[in-house]
Amino acid sequence: MVKVGLQLYTVRDDLEKDFEGTIAKLAALGYQGVEFAGFYGRTSTQINELLKKHNLEVVGSHTQYTELLEDAQSLIDYNKEIGNRYIIVPFLSDEHRKNWPDIFANLRKLGELCNQNDVVLLYHNHEFEFTEKLGEHTVFDAMYEEVPASLLQVELDSCWVQYGGYDPIEYIQKYAGRLPIVHWKDFKRTDKGAQTVELGEGEVPVAAIADATEKAGAEWLVVEQDSCLQPPLQSIEQSMNWVKSYGAKSGKVSV
Repeated sequence: MVKVGLQLYTVRDDLEKDFEGTIAKLAALGYQGVEFAGFYGRTSTQINELLKKHNLEVVGSHTQYTELLEDAQSLIDYNKEIGNRYIIVPFLSDEHRKNWPDIFANLRKLGELCNQNDVVLLYHNHEFEFTEKLGEHTVFDAMYEEVPASLLQVELDSCWVQYGGYDPIEYIQKYAGRLPIVHWKDFKRTDKGAQTVELGEGEVPVAAIADATEKAGAEWLVVEQDSCLQPPLQSIEQSMNWVKSYGAKSGKVSV
């Protein structure tokens, strides 16, 4: 069964106020792992102790592209110290996206360094990889054609695939075998774009995504809300309640 984790960006404000207490709360809700988006000044020893205390696994770590270009080795070393195998590029700025060939070349180099250190490089998409094209291909598909699977794996954000105009189920199937992590996220369309909501409250077929993720052999489904309309700890509890209900019916996820 697929394990269920939380992208900690969802509770970033709570982590700033009470890092240890927030980790304890999400563990108590039933999340099995955490995907980091920064370490809030904690040492690797402190992170290890906290994860062990609450029986949490490390799903992966969102690690900024610019920081990886500046000093990938020290970032890899830190992540290995906390037992993390997946280094994930989470986002690319408008400036960087002016030159996709350079990005692909840099991802190759970073992937090679990760391989040398027995960790895995992944890329996390937003919608622009689907709305921007390189020739006949979306940037997303062009990236994974240009950079081989041995150097770059997929973290598919199913919400942004759908918002970008494509079918997330088809993309899960397409990249099966190269897809260790799927972001499990829902949204509603607004006049300003997309408002992320709790699982089951929006337009994303979240149950079907979980089914497809399990069939694709992925390791993790990672719950995330970029922004919440209620306190984030309430949002992640509501989403976990949906997950438990889905898991009890389907047997597809481990909760």
